[in-house]
Amino acid sequence: MASDDQIIKVVGDRFCVPYTMELLVKRKIQSFSNAHYDVFDTTGNVLLQVDGGVWNLHKKRVMKDPSGLPVVTLREKGLSWKQQWLIHQGESSERNHFLCGVQRSSALQLKNNLDVYLASNCKEADRDFRVTGSFTSLSFKVRRGNSIIAEVSHNFTWGSCKGKDNFKVKVYPEVDYAFIVALIVIMHENDAA
Repeated sequence: MASDDQIIKVVGDRFCVPYTMELLVKRKIQSFSNAHYDVFDTTGNVLLQVDGGVWNLHKKRVMKDPSGLPVVTLREKGLSWKQQWLIHQGESSERNHFLCGVQRSSALQLKNNLDVYLASNCKEADRDFRVTGSFTSLSFKVRRGNSIIAEVSHNFTWGSCKGKDNFKVKVYPEVDYAFIVALIVIMHENDAA
């Protein structure tokens, strides 16, 4: 097991496991105003669910555990050039429940890259994490410094044309998988914008 400085916990300890975690994320557009994400482990157990509107003025997504309790809330900051998102614990929007901020690396970019700043990083001078992808693919990697902590690959199927997408996710040991799922949702929402 990794020591405390190697554990990457953003959302919480209960989402960090001492082994590589394989996940399947299924995204389904249910209507013009609603997208739903289900997160499964390799045995088909639901681990997390994310709900929220697709086309509304204030994008808000709530991640819940299997019992329906809110884990985190993702909110897009209005009128920002870099499509900034704020992640708070539970359904809160209070400053003391702020976990991290996520934004595009630049307003105009060919690759779909995100910078992540933890709540403890007040200056936003140096990012804590980087999400790197490409403009033509929904597959990407999450990095902390030079280390890859998670990999996401998009499985294109004919269902993708009907608003159903599947993502295979590999989360490395001691990395918060709820945090990685939140980044998947933000990356996909930015792509759809």
